[in-house]
Amino acid sequence: MNTSTNEHLMGQLRLHGMLASWQSLLQTRTHQNLSLVEGLQHLLEAEYLERGDRRVQRLRKAAGFRYQACLEELTYSPSRGLDKNTVALLADGQYIDQGQAILMTGPTGSGKSFLASALGHQACQLGYKVSYYNMQKLIQQLVLARADGSILKLLSKIAKSQLLILDDFGLKPLDNQQRLDLLDIVEDRHQNMATIIVSQLPVTNWYDVIGDSTVADAILDRLIHTAHRFELGGESMRKKL
Repeated sequence: MNTSTNEHLMGQLRLHGMLASWQSLLQTRTHQNLSLVEGLQHLLEAEYLERGDRRVQRLRKAAGFRYQACLEELTYSPSRGLDKNTVALLADGQYIDQGQAILMTGPTGSGKSFLASALGHQACQLGYKVSYYNMQKLIQQLVLARADGSILKLLSKIAKSQLLILDDFGLKPLDNQQRLDLLDIVEDRHQNMATIIVSQLPVTNWYDVIGDSTVADAILDRLIHTAHRFELGGESMRKKL
Protein backbone atom coordinates (compact mmCIF):
# COMPACT_ATOMS: atom_id res chain seq x y z
CA MET A 1 0.00 0.00 0.00
CA ASN A 2 1.63 3.28 -1.13
CA THR A 3 1.84 6.60 0.65
CA SER A 4 -0.99 8.31 -1.23
CA THR A 5 -3.31 5.38 -0.46
CA ASN A 6 -2.44 5.60 3.23
CA GLU A 7 -3.19 9.30 3.25
CA HIS A 8 -6.47 8.77 1.38
CA LEU A 9 -7.62 6.14 3.87
CA MET A 10 -6.72 8.31 6.86
CA GLY A 11 -8.69 11.15 5.31
CA GLN A 12 -11.69 8.91 4.59
CA LEU A 13 -11.64 7.63 8.17
CA ARG A 14 -11.35 11.21 9.46
CA LEU A 15 -8.10 10.45 11.24
CA HIS A 16 -7.00 14.05 10.79
CA GLY A 17 -4.46 14.11 13.59
CA MET A 18 -2.90 10.88 12.37
CA LEU A 19 -2.84 12.17 8.79
CA ALA A 20 -1.07 15.41 9.73
CA SER A 21 1.47 13.49 11.82
CA TRP A 22 2.06 10.97 9.03
CA GLN A 23 2.68 13.74 6.50
CA SER A 24 5.10 15.41 8.91
CA LEU A 25 6.99 12.14 9.38
CA LEU A 26 7.28 11.73 5.62
CA GLN A 27 8.46 15.30 5.03
CA THR A 28 11.16 15.06 7.69
CA ARG A 29 11.94 11.41 6.86
CA THR A 30 11.63 10.72 10.59
CA HIS A 31 9.59 7.58 9.88
CA GLN A 32 12.76 5.85 8.68
CA ASN A 33 14.14 5.98 12.23
CA LEU A 34 11.07 4.55 13.93
CA SER A 35 10.13 0.95 14.50
CA LEU A 36 6.61 -0.20 13.59
CA VAL A 37 5.53 -0.01 17.24
CA GLU A 38 7.11 3.43 17.73
CA GLY A 39 5.56 4.77 14.54
CA LEU A 40 2.12 3.45 15.45
CA GLN A 41 2.35 4.96 18.93
CA HIS A 42 3.40 8.30 17.46
CA LEU A 43 0.41 8.34 15.08
CA LEU A 44 -2.07 7.26 17.74
CA GLU A 45 -0.87 9.94 20.18
CA ALA A 46 -1.20 12.58 17.46
CA GLU A 47 -4.78 11.49 16.73
CA TYR A 48 -5.66 11.44 20.42
CA LEU A 49 -4.32 14.99 20.97
CA GLU A 50 -6.00 16.34 17.85
CA ARG A 51 -9.39 14.91 18.86
CA GLY A 52 -8.98 16.40 22.31
CA ASP A 53 -8.26 19.82 20.82
CA ARG A 54 -11.32 19.55 18.56
CA ARG A 55 -13.51 18.66 21.53
CA VAL A 56 -12.26 21.67 23.49
CA GLN A 57 -13.01 23.95 20.54
CA ARG A 58 -16.53 22.50 20.23
CA LEU A 59 -17.16 23.01 23.94
CA ARG A 60 -15.93 26.61 23.79
CA LYS A 61 -18.05 27.40 20.75
CA ALA A 62 -21.16 25.86 22.32
CA ALA A 63 -20.63 27.77 25.58
CA GLY A 64 -21.15 31.18 23.97
CA PHE A 65 -18.58 33.08 26.00
CA ARG A 66 -18.60 36.86 26.19
CA TYR A 67 -14.80 37.03 26.12
CA GLN A 68 -12.00 34.92 24.75
CA ALA A 69 -10.07 34.70 28.01
CA CYS A 70 -7.66 32.49 29.88
CA LEU A 71 -6.46 32.36 33.47
CA GLU A 72 -2.92 33.29 32.43
CA GLU A 73 -4.18 36.71 31.30
CA LEU A 74 -5.62 37.68 34.68
CA THR A 75 -4.14 40.69 36.48
CA TYR A 76 -3.60 40.24 40.21
CA SER A 77 -3.23 43.10 42.67
CA PRO A 78 -4.32 43.74 46.27
CA SER A 79 -6.55 46.61 45.18
CA ARG A 80 -8.52 44.36 42.84
CA GLY A 81 -9.42 41.79 45.49
CA LEU A 82 -8.38 38.98 43.18
CA ASP A 83 -6.35 36.34 44.97
CA LYS A 84 -4.03 34.22 42.83
CA ASN A 85 -4.15 31.26 45.22
CA THR A 86 -7.96 31.15 45.13
CA VAL A 87 -7.96 31.17 41.33
CA ALA A 88 -5.31 28.44 41.29
CA LEU A 89 -7.48 26.26 43.55
CA LEU A 90 -10.38 26.61 41.09
CA ALA A 91 -8.27 25.88 38.03
CA ASP A 92 -8.43 22.09 38.46
CA GLY A 93 -12.24 22.07 38.19
CA GLN A 94 -12.96 20.28 41.47
CA TYR A 95 -15.60 22.89 42.33
CA ILE A 96 -17.46 21.71 39.22
CA ASP A 97 -17.33 18.07 40.29
CA GLN A 98 -18.64 19.12 43.70
CA GLY A 99 -21.46 21.26 42.30
CA GLN A 100 -20.29 24.43 44.04
CA ALA A 101 -21.12 28.03 43.21
CA ILE A 102 -18.89 31.03 42.56
CA LEU A 103 -20.32 34.48 43.28
CA MET A 104 -18.55 37.46 41.67
CA THR A 105 -19.44 41.03 42.56
CA GLY A 106 -17.93 44.43 41.87
CA PRO A 107 -18.43 47.64 39.92
CA THR A 108 -18.48 47.97 36.14
CA GLY A 109 -15.04 47.43 34.64
CA SER A 110 -13.63 45.46 37.57
CA GLY A 111 -13.06 42.40 35.39
CA LYS A 112 -15.86 40.15 36.66
CA SER A 113 -17.02 38.95 33.24
CA PHE A 114 -13.46 38.39 32.09
CA LEU A 115 -12.72 36.29 35.17
CA ALA A 116 -15.91 34.28 34.68
CA SER A 117 -15.03 33.73 31.03
CA ALA A 118 -11.49 32.65 31.92
CA LEU A 119 -12.82 30.08 34.41
CA GLY A 120 -15.30 28.92 31.78
CA HIS A 121 -12.60 28.48 29.14
CA GLN A 122 -10.53 26.55 31.67
CA ALA A 123 -13.51 24.29 32.36
CA CYS A 124 -13.83 23.58 28.62
CA GLN A 125 -10.10 22.78 28.51
CA LEU A 126 -10.76 20.20 31.23
CA GLY A 127 -13.61 18.70 29.19
CA TYR A 128 -16.65 20.14 31.02
CA LYS A 129 -19.80 21.35 29.26
CA VAL A 130 -20.29 25.06 29.92
CA SER A 131 -23.15 27.48 29.18
CA TYR A 132 -22.63 31.24 29.38
CA TYR A 133 -25.68 33.52 29.52
CA ASN A 134 -26.25 37.21 29.95
CA MET A 135 -29.07 37.24 32.52
CA GLN A 136 -31.33 39.57 30.54
CA LYS A 137 -30.92 37.53 27.37
CA LEU A 138 -31.62 34.33 29.29
CA ILE A 139 -34.83 35.87 30.63
CA GLN A 140 -35.85 36.69 27.05
CA GLN A 141 -35.10 33.13 25.94
CA LEU A 142 -37.21 31.77 28.80
CA VAL A 143 -40.15 33.99 27.80
CA LEU A 144 -39.93 32.88 24.17
CA ALA A 145 -39.52 29.22 25.15
CA ARG A 146 -42.59 29.39 27.37
CA ALA A 147 -44.56 30.96 24.51
CA ASP A 148 -43.63 28.29 21.94
CA GLY A 149 -43.83 25.36 24.36
CA SER A 150 -40.10 24.57 24.47
CA ILE A 151 -39.54 25.76 28.05
CA LEU A 152 -38.90 22.27 29.44
CA LYS A 153 -36.34 21.63 26.71
CA LEU A 154 -34.50 24.86 27.51
CA LEU A 155 -34.52 24.22 31.26
CA SER A 156 -33.26 20.68 30.62
CA LYS A 157 -30.41 22.03 28.48
CA ILE A 158 -29.42 24.45 31.23
CA ALA A 159 -29.62 21.74 33.88
CA LYS A 160 -27.25 19.50 31.89
CA SER A 161 -24.51 22.15 31.69
CA GLN A 162 -21.80 21.10 34.10
CA LEU A 163 -20.94 24.78 34.59
CA LEU A 164 -23.55 27.52 34.15
CA ILE A 165 -22.38 31.15 34.06
CA LEU A 166 -25.01 33.86 34.60
CA ASP A 167 -23.54 37.27 33.81
CA ASP A 168 -24.96 40.73 34.64
CA PHE A 169 -27.35 39.41 37.26
CA GLY A 170 -29.36 42.08 39.05
CA LEU A 171 -29.60 44.78 36.38
CA LYS A 172 -33.39 44.64 36.72
CA PRO A 173 -35.66 43.27 39.46
CA LEU A 174 -37.22 39.89 38.67
CA ASP A 175 -40.95 39.46 38.24
CA ASN A 176 -42.79 36.47 39.71
CA GLN A 177 -42.23 34.12 36.75
CA GLN A 178 -38.59 35.09 36.41
CA ARG A 179 -37.81 34.45 40.06
CA LEU A 180 -39.55 31.07 39.88
CA ASP A 181 -37.55 30.17 36.78
CA LEU A 182 -34.34 31.12 38.58
CA LEU A 183 -35.38 28.99 41.55
CA ASP A 184 -35.98 26.03 39.22
CA ILE A 185 -32.55 26.49 37.64
CA VAL A 186 -30.75 26.80 40.97
CA GLU A 187 -32.69 23.91 42.51
CA ASP A 188 -31.83 21.60 39.59
CA ARG A 189 -28.15 22.43 39.99
CA HIS A 190 -27.87 22.42 43.79
CA GLN A 191 -24.92 20.20 44.86
CA ASN A 192 -25.04 18.67 41.40
CA MET A 193 -23.69 21.15 38.87
CA ALA A 194 -21.57 24.26 39.30
CA THR A 195 -22.87 27.81 38.84
CA ILE A 196 -21.08 31.14 38.49
CA ILE A 197 -23.15 34.29 39.05
CA VAL A 198 -21.73 37.69 38.14
CA SER A 199 -23.27 40.93 39.43
CA GLN A 200 -22.50 44.59 39.99
CA LEU A 201 -24.51 44.40 43.21
CA PRO A 202 -23.31 43.04 46.56
CA VAL A 203 -24.86 39.70 47.44
CA THR A 204 -26.85 41.34 50.26
CA ASN A 205 -28.73 43.35 47.60
CA TRP A 206 -29.76 40.24 45.68
CA TYR A 207 -32.76 39.82 47.96
CA ASP A 208 -34.18 43.06 46.57
CA VAL A 209 -33.50 41.97 42.98
CA ILE A 210 -35.24 38.63 43.45
CA GLY A 211 -38.13 40.39 45.14
CA ASP A 212 -40.00 37.75 47.10
CA SER A 213 -38.28 37.05 50.44
CA THR A 214 -39.35 33.39 50.55
CA VAL A 215 -38.10 32.65 47.04
CA ALA A 216 -34.97 34.73 47.63
CA ASP A 217 -34.17 32.75 50.78
CA ALA A 218 -34.63 29.49 48.86
CA ILE A 219 -32.37 30.60 46.00
CA LEU A 220 -29.59 32.16 48.07
CA ASP A 221 -29.61 29.36 50.63
CA ARG A 222 -28.67 26.98 47.80
CA LEU A 223 -25.90 29.26 46.56
CA ILE A 224 -24.18 31.07 49.40
CA HIS A 225 -23.14 28.46 51.95
CA THR A 226 -20.69 26.51 49.77
CA ALA A 227 -19.84 29.37 47.40
CA HIS A 228 -16.46 30.77 46.51
CA ARG A 229 -16.62 34.57 46.62
CA PHE A 230 -14.87 37.24 44.59
CA GLU A 231 -15.53 40.87 45.52
CA LEU A 232 -13.57 42.77 42.88
CA GLY A 233 -12.65 46.43 42.97
CA GLY A 234 -9.86 48.80 42.07
CA GLU A 235 -9.41 50.94 38.95
CA SER A 236 -11.52 49.96 35.94
CA MET A 237 -9.72 47.39 33.82
CA ARG A 238 -11.33 48.90 30.72
CA LYS A 239 -9.20 52.04 31.11
CA LYS A 240 -6.13 49.86 30.59
CA LEU A 241 -7.31 48.40 27.27
